Amino acid sequence: MLVLGIETTCDETAAAVVERQADGQARILSNVVRSQTDEHARFGGVVPEIAARAHVDLLDGIVDSAMKEAGVGYGQLSAVAAAAGPGLIGGVIVGLTTAKAIAMVHDTPLIAVNHLEAHALTPRLTCALAFPYCLFLASGGHTQIVAVVGVGEYVRLGTTVDDAMGEAFDKVAKMLSLPYPGGPEVERAAAGGDPTRFAFPRPMLGRPDANFSLSGLKTAVRNEASRLEPLEPQDISDLCASFQAAVLEATADRLTVGLRLFEERFGTPRALVAAGGVAANHAIRSALQDVAAKAQTTLIIPPPALCTDNGAMIAWAGAERMALGLTDTMEAPPRARWLLDANAKAPAGHANSRAGY
Repeated sequence: MLVLGIETTCDETAAAVVERQADGQARILSNVVRSQTDEHARFGGVVPEIAARAHVDLLDGIVDSAMKEAGVGYGQLSAVAAAAGPGLIGGVIVGLTTAKAIAMVHDTPLIAVNHLEAHALTPRLTCALAFPYCLFLASGGHTQIVAVVGVGEYVRLGTTVDDAMGEAFDKVAKMLSLPYPGGPEVERAAAGGDPTRFAFPRPMLGRPDANFSLSGLKTAVRNEASRLEPLEPQDISDLCASFQAAVLEATADRLTVGLRLFEERFGTPRALVAAGGVAANHAIRSALQDVAAKAQTTLIIPPPALCTDNGAMIAWAGAERMALGLTDTMEAPPRARWLLDANAKAPAGHANSRAGY
């Protein structure tokens, strides 16, 4: 089974061809990603209109590159998969419309993939992980703990009630005048800082649910930064280190609760899986390793290129769904919001439309 995957939900324009073999094993034949970081850097964050226009300009060439690199023709494809949401609606429309056009011209099945499902299934692309397992998804738009029970079977155990984790890192970077993208810059500054200098709050610590909250922590950093102005380089490093330490402690606590909730419902998870751009943070990786060890399970983090947004994860999710006979019609809609767990509800106080969806 050969599947072309297209990803345009945020600021990466990506396409890939993945082969799903008869025994369920995967082979990535191509995975082309064009980041738009330079286009958005001067704004300190992603501008939806600029992102959508860039996808229009770039996508045809990237799809062509992915097909050539894979060495296959459109007539050989078993399906065309596109991320149909959740995400910035302009970009989602570009990717899904392109996939529909390819599917119509070449009479190929279409698969509209939930971007979050693609993240959830990535460890089965990289190491054929068996169900069930626990996913910690942390990125600029999402912070969730999800029980991955099977293809199309997901139970959200925890989410953020306000900011997503990656969003909090980026906003802290922006308020401290660090370059965009902010997450890596905060981690870099934190390496030279004192994590005990500022007593920032540890949101939601000790609660019986597995939800996150990061808005208050972000505000605490802003208040302390305002009090210290003008900021010296060491102040910035100490603020970043103290902020990151608070995130680490809160994350460990929330994941510990999430894994306990998982075990109560589904038994011991086969692994704790981390995905999303925040999984590239080395301090967070170390904290996740400790949590997994205490829970007596394995930590699996896909390679960085497959943790962040990419076409291979979309293609693989499409292949997994097609193997079960799950395809879509040309009426499949683009979605700005799309719950992974159809029965989940946003927790009380949920304010950020991107964070939990």
